[in-house]
Amino acid sequence: MTDSLSDKRLLMFVDDDYEDLELWYPRLRLIEAGAHVTVAGPAAERLYRGKHGYPCRADAAIADMEAADFHGLVIPGGFMPDRLRREAKVLSLVREFAAAGKLVAAICHGGWIPISAGVYRGVRVTGSLGIKDDLVNAGAKWEDAPVVVDRHFITSRKPDDLPAFCRAILKIVGSGQ
Repeated sequence: MTDSLSDKRLLMFVDDDYEDLELWYPRLRLIEAGAHVTVAGPAAERLYRGKHGYPCRADAAIADMEAADFHGLVIPGGFMPDRLRREAKVLSLVREFAAAGKLVAAICHGGWIPISAGVYRGVRVTGSLGIKDDLVNAGAKWEDAPVVVDRHFITSRKPDDLPAFCRAILKIVGSGQ
C-alpha cells in the first residue's frame, strides 16, 4: 500500500442501479493509494444496490456535500446517473468541480451527469456507446478510446477500461490538479 494520496479527498456518487465494478474498483484503488473517499447518495447511511446486486452504504448525503471539501469527483455508470442528473445539488457540485479545475472523472453512463451539468462543451471525452449521441449533442468531442484525459476531465467507456481509468485518476490527483 502506498500513501501517496494521503492528503487527497475524493467524492463518489451512489444510488440504486450503479454499475458495481465502476464504483468499487476506483473506490478501492483510491483507498489503496491512501486517498480519503466519501461515497455520497441521496441519503446518508442508506444501503444502495448495484445493477448486479452488490451493496454500497453511503457515507454521506449528497445534499451535505461541498466541492470545496474535495480534490475531485468520480462518477460511476450504470442506470444511477440517469436518476441523479435530475438533482440540482448533483449538477451544482459537478459545475463547481469543473469551474475550479478539479478532477471530474466519469465512466460509461456516468457521463450523463456532466452532460446535464453543462460542463462538457468542447471537452474531449469517451463513454459508453449508448450515450455517444448525448455526449456529441452536449458539445463534447467524442473519441473511442479506453480513457480520454482532457485537462481535469477523465472519461472511460466501460468496466474493461477500469485499469486505464484508475491510472489516469491517480496521475491527475497525484499531480495536484
